[in-house]
Amino acid sequence: MEGQAPTIFLICIGLILADLYITNGLREGFKKWRFVQSKLFLRVYWAVSILLITGLIASIYIKFSVGFKGAVLLLFFLLLCCKVCMLPMFLVDDIRRLCLRIARKRNKPEPEFPASQPKPETDITRSQFLLKAGLIAGSLPLAGLSYGIINGVYDYRVRRRTIYLPNLPKKFDGIKLGQVSDIHSGSFYNKKAVAGGVDLLLGEKPDFIFFTGDLVNTLANEMREYQDVFTKVKAPLGVYSVLGNHDYGDYAWWPNAAAKQKNLNDLMLTHKNMGWDLLMNENRRLKVDGEEIGILGVENWGALSRFPKYGKLNEAVKNTDDLPVKLLLSHDPSHWRAQILPNYPQIDMTFSGHTHGMQFGIRTEHFQWSPIQFVYKEWGGLYREGLQQIYVNVGYGFLGYPGRVGILPEISIFELRSGTDPKLG
Repeated sequence: MEGQAPTIFLICIGLILADLYITNGLREGFKKWRFVQSKLFLRVYWAVSILLITGLIASIYIKFSVGFKGAVLLLFFLLLCCKVCMLPMFLVDDIRRLCLRIARKRNKPEPEFPASQPKPETDITRSQFLLKAGLIAGSLPLAGLSYGIINGVYDYRVRRRTIYLPNLPKKFDGIKLGQVSDIHSGSFYNKKAVAGGVDLLLGEKPDFIFFTGDLVNTLANEMREYQDVFTKVKAPLGVYSVLGNHDYGDYAWWPNAAAKQKNLNDLMLTHKNMGWDLLMNENRRLKVDGEEIGILGVENWGALSRFPKYGKLNEAVKNTDDLPVKLLLSHDPSHWRAQILPNYPQIDMTFSGHTHGMQFGIRTEHFQWSPIQFVYKEWGGLYREGLQQIYVNVGYGFLGYPGRVGILPEISIFELRSGTDPKLG
């Protein structure tokens, strides 16, 4: 955290300077609005801005509840988007005014306009165009994020991929695997919609299913209302699961270590009660007609310093050398590049989640973009490095912002095929 302090300080200075520029622009552009010209407006504006900046810093350095952090981040992000959209309009008008000043100093004649058209204003006040354009631009993020809350958050999408594994035994050729990740049951508010997503998964009739972590936001009892829904997630060859960073209760205050451990034990019991096989740095042998592949699962391990490193790959791979294919469940995709690629070439494919695709971006069949790509190199979809692969599921649920814009909740369905991908030649 200490190394991040200078960066955070510079970001705060930048935000304050931007607020100074915006408040000046608003007061010049809305001269007829008494409230905008009043001291009360400035006090309210700066109080909200400083509180959100303080809350943002506090959420980084202090372990507040997930709900508090989510509320702060949502409000901060909403206002930041509005400000970012308004800034270009202010800059354009300032450039306009600067050009008018230069023209006046040089005594250049103003252009002639037809009598039917009013002569444009040439004073240094902000134009009506800026006023209207700024309001519209500032409202666009609110409109988009509101749409994501209403329409995107439970709009489950099935994404199908064929996965080629050169050493896959013949008995597994064509087998179907399902994956869901990041349920975050504490965020749900529509049980019927959540159950509809489960029906969508089961309708694909996968032979076995992976769940790659973050069943809850913080507390095991968040599953109380949804355990019956996810108990329906079954498959002929089993459901295999791992823990995510939110499942350990690390983001909550506990009276003592025993209380925190009890919460974790209760969550692990929830996996068992639902019939899911929770893998804690261990492996299972999946057998079909005498042939076997390995399913490995590790506890959460994140390369970024703020995420726990409980995963122990050396334990997960024990006694698996004879297995021709090894599939790994690891919640955080940064684990793949940090440890799996350099140290565990025997792991054929990794399945992860964690990123949520930031619940914001663009995703089509042939193109995807999200701000989260500036944090995670592998953040959504299939990636290859040599003979190893990773698939990152962008999540079933949501956290913080109660919606999704462009990056919709995902149910992944894979057909495993023996051989090499024909697209790779």
